Formats: sequence, structure tokens, C-alpha cells
Amino acid sequence: MKVLVIGGAGYIGSHVVKAMMKAGHQVTVFDNLSSGLRCNLFPENDFIYGNILIPENLDAAFAKGFDAFVHLAAFKAAGESMTAPEKYSVNNITGTLNIMNAAVKHNCLKMIFSSSAATFGEPQYLPMDEKHPQHPINYYGFTKLEIEEFMGWYDQLKGMKFASLRYFNAAGYDVEGEITGLEQKPENLLPRVMEAALGQRTLKIFGTDYETRDGTCIRDYVHVSDLAKAHVQALEYITKHAESIKLNLGTEKGTTVKEIIEAARKITGKPIPAEEAPRRPGDPASLYTTSALAKQLIGWVPEFSDVDTLVSSTWNVYKKHFGIN
Repeated sequence: MKVLVIGGAGYIGSHVVKAMMKAGHQVTVFDNLSSGLRCNLFPENDFIYGNILIPENLDAAFAKGFDAFVHLAAFKAAGESMTAPEKYSVNNITGTLNIMNAAVKHNCLKMIFSSSAATFGEPQYLPMDEKHPQHPINYYGFTKLEIEEFMGWYDQLKGMKFASLRYFNAAGYDVEGEITGLEQKPENLLPRVMEAALGQRTLKIFGTDYETRDGTCIRDYVHVSDLAKAHVQALEYITKHAESIKLNLGTEKGTTVKEIIEAARKITGKPIPAEEAPRRPGDPASLYTTSALAKQLIGWVPEFSDVDTLVSSTWNVYKKHFGIN
């Protein structure tokens, strides 16, 4: 199939592009390079420089004719979304509607959407499944939930079939070493651990008194290459069955903050000092999902999401960037 990957020069997007190519799809990347990187582009792909906030850019892109599209072009900093909701409204909601309207105009009616566990909010039970109530506690999560609602209506009214993939904590890098562009302004734990290993930041552990096995927060870290594979499998599913799906993507088990840090100390050989700090507001003790439905419907099983692979694949990229043997 001819697939347009919007946001395909970004951290997750570039891994999705690679997985789509590996599956035999003809991929075109659409990106404004605000956070995506040219070094993440593959020479085999066409590249369209464009902005999802400019409908004419999208119209020209979709006019080239595509069978499906992947949407990964959202802002995703939860904290920022609470102080700049207007920014997230315009980019995430208006931008997505621009994409969907252009797709409908050009009869591209298969959509794979990068959604988020942030649509759920505080866990009411664990592991969280697709039926878990959705009550976002930040504006970023709200924008993702609203997009899921829009997709439901476009399915009903325009026949646009979609897969909404709710990522938990994306981490790691291409284990084959082809994708090496560092994520821009990362907010997540593992990049911060890498920066601490390089002496570039002081690492803080926010809360060590949670009711978990070592007192630190538990999160569900899933390798970005495993997430990328899910996009391919989801596209195959909605193509074959002509029905929309919403899936949680995680490892079905959680890893503590201290466990990530200890794995990083072992793999990097660096001491990685960490300061204990008070809990952050809104941080639940544990957050992890079941991916039973993803396994049942699309056959998705994580391959690279063990802690050592998550850490080592990330360290390999940081070592390359900072000239460490």
C-alpha cells in the first residue's frame, strides 16, 4: 500500500516508517521538522515538507494518492498542555481535523492514530484495559480523547476506518542501529537517565515512598520498535476486516524508576547518582496495561521491551552522539 506517515521524521514516526517499509509498503513522510529530524529520514522514501496547520499543504500531499495514513504529529508534553492549552488545541485538535478532512477529500479512508494512555487518567484498576474509564487529568490526554471521538464520527459518517493505538511509555531505539536521531526535548525517564550517565543533568527520583516493591513509581515501558510493529499489524487488520479498533499497547508488567536506573548503571558502567525528591502531583504509584486485545486482534506481542534492551538500545544511540566507545 501507499502510506503517508505524518510526523514520520520524529522519534516514534521514524521507527514506524522503518516498520512499514519492512512490511513492503511504499512510504511517504510528511513533516515540518519542528521536532522531527532530517537524519531520521530514509533515502527510499519521498519526503514532503509541510505543516498540518496549513490545509493547502495537506491537500497537496493527499492529492498524490494514498491508501492509508499514519498520524503522529501531535504535541505531547503533558505538563506544557496544562499551561498552554491553546497551543495544544490548535495543533492537536485543529491540526488533526485538517488531516482528516484532507484525507476524506482524497478518499484516503484508513487511519492509524498515535493515541495515548493519557486518555485514561488515574487508574481505577490494574492492569488497565480498553474498557477502563477515560477521564484525562491533563489537557494533552483530553486532546487525544477528543480525537478518538472525532474518528468515531468520521467512521460513522464518512466510512473512515481507524486504529487508535494507546501507547503507554514509549522507550528505546532501533535495535539495528539505523535510527539514531535523538528525541528532541525528551520528557521521559530513560533519556534523563542517559543524560545523567553523561554528566549532563542531575537525576531526581520523584517519590520513594509509594506502595510499590521499592517505593518508586511503576510504569509500563514499551520499546518503540514494538510500537512501530503494532502500526503495521493494525493497518493490516483494518484493511482486512474493514472495522475500526482501539488498542492499548504495553508490556502487561511494570518497571520501577529504581529498576530502570539500576539497569542503566549496569549497562553503561556509570555510577548515575540520583537524588530523592518529593512526589509530583498527579503521579499515580502504578500504571500498566494489559495488551490481551492487541494480541487477540492483530497478533501483537512485544519483542524488545525487556528492560535491558530498552536501556542498551538507548545507550547505544547516546554513545554514538557523544563519541563514547
